[in-house]
Amino acid sequence: MTSEMLPVGVLTPMADGLQISPGRAGFSLSITGLVTAVIAPVVPRAVGALDRRVVLTAAMVVLAAGNALTTMAHGFGLLVISRVIIGIGMGAVWGLSSAVATRLAAPRNASLAVSLTIGGVAAASVIGVPLGTLVGSAFGWRAAFASLSAAAVLLAVGLLLALPRLPRPTAPAGADNHAAREPLLRTTSVSVGLVLIVFLVTAHFAAYTYVRPVLEERTGMSPGAIALLLLVYGLFGLVGNFAAGALAARRARATVLSLAVGISAAIVLLALFGTIAGVAGVSVALWGLAYGGLSVAGQLWMTQSAPHRIEHITGLYVGAFTAAIALGAFLGGTIVEAASITPLLWSAAGLAVVALAVGTFGPNPARQPHRTGDSISGPEPREGAAAKQTAGTSA
Repeated sequence: MTSEMLPVGVLTPMADGLQISPGRAGFSLSITGLVTAVIAPVVPRAVGALDRRVVLTAAMVVLAAGNALTTMAHGFGLLVISRVIIGIGMGAVWGLSSAVATRLAAPRNASLAVSLTIGGVAAASVIGVPLGTLVGSAFGWRAAFASLSAAAVLLAVGLLLALPRLPRPTAPAGADNHAAREPLLRTTSVSVGLVLIVFLVTAHFAAYTYVRPVLEERTGMSPGAIALLLLVYGLFGLVGNFAAGALAARRARATVLSLAVGISAAIVLLALFGTIAGVAGVSVALWGLAYGGLSVAGQLWMTQSAPHRIEHITGLYVGAFTAAIALGAFLGGTIVEAASITPLLWSAAGLAVVALAVGTFGPNPARQPHRTGDSISGPEPREGAAAKQTAGTSA
């Protein structure tokens, strides 16, 4: 996630170093998001029966290569190539990580496992982006990306050592074969959830991609103060991630709608009172708290809507999510180039309100009928299912 999001923290010096505008530099997030959106939904089918541990390890190597190329970029062309490569690695990670997490934990801990995994998003904000911003300020933005490349290589080795073999998951006992073949978008709660996520994530990234210029121009903050505020954003995001995971396991729809209200309010506060440093700080903290919980709450919404097809629903969800990242970064850059920061904030707030309306009037995934053999956490590990059958209970 830090590989994807680091341009947010080093946007201004990165644009200066590449001799391009900040708006154009921000498009680099769009490139990564768009590629990830294409790759993530097809990953479960494309890798077939391959060991998921090997696939995730290979994805880390791809991320290392992409970050290394970014450090070599001296213009927009090579930057585009490097961000495409990062998008390929991100697609594999996003498409499989949550599904893998549920297989590594007992079924009763599946929601916590997803929260821990998606906590990597918040951890990128808490540690990755602020640390990358500090490294970029001290040693140059290229050093920040070089550090990520080295970290990805170390993580690839760690995955091989730490994870067990993870072949393609088998369908749960008693699962409906017809349901497994039915297009997921025909499930109403799935389609409504995806539309909500697209609007809300687009709104978030349209504004958040340019949070550094917002704080520089409207609030007059120094680079050090901005790095500190991004750390605050990440800390609140980490809190939001685990709080939303616990709540969404029981009431996914109410949790996502509450997060939509928080994101909308934060952006509106920044648009109205962003010139006041204290209010800007509160807005960014609220923003982190709300957006930090969105990934896990949205994932649980999707899982509850199609628990019998966890890898495929994860890939579809990630595709929509990352496409919205690309759309948001592109939309934000377009508005910044054509108008200014303030119209960008109001446009993002409007999209967030639309997302809230979609979720409010759509169906509740918790009320969708589940077929026999389904489970909220998706397919059980084969050992767990066998143990339950041996005990004479229903899997």
